[in-house]
Amino acid sequence: MTETTARIDVPETSQTVRQLVRYTLIGGSGVALDLVVFLLLHNVAGMNEQFANVISTTLAITNNFVLNARFTFERRDRIVVRFLRFYAVGLTGIALTNLLFLAFTDGLGVNANIVKAGSMPLVLALQFVLNRKWSFA
Repeated sequence: MTETTARIDVPETSQTVRQLVRYTLIGGSGVALDLVVFLLLHNVAGMNEQFANVISTTLAITNNFVLNARFTFERRDRIVVRFLRFYAVGLTGIALTNLLFLAFTDGLGVNANIVKAGSMPLVLALQFVLNRKWSFA
């Protein structure tokens, strides 16, 4: 009698989980940087929320790329190409957040700080998938 069992590729699953945890931790540093810079530019300097978002997110993208290349995906080859891909993925986050600003801040009058903070988990999930499959593949 033979037993049939589904084969689970534990190393691949384990690697994905480790990468997700590292990506999330590094993303946390990027979120903190992004949010602090956004709040300073928008609330203190009085900059338009969409411009403040582009600047703060660009700083966070650069921070996250350097840390993810080193610690999460451990890839140091084709660094310029990978950064351009990572930045392109980051642009999806900027675009998504700016669309949410248009809908919620401009359209419904929701505070821009709340929209910015609320958009971050959605952007994180989208960008992890895109970066894992494209930027660091």
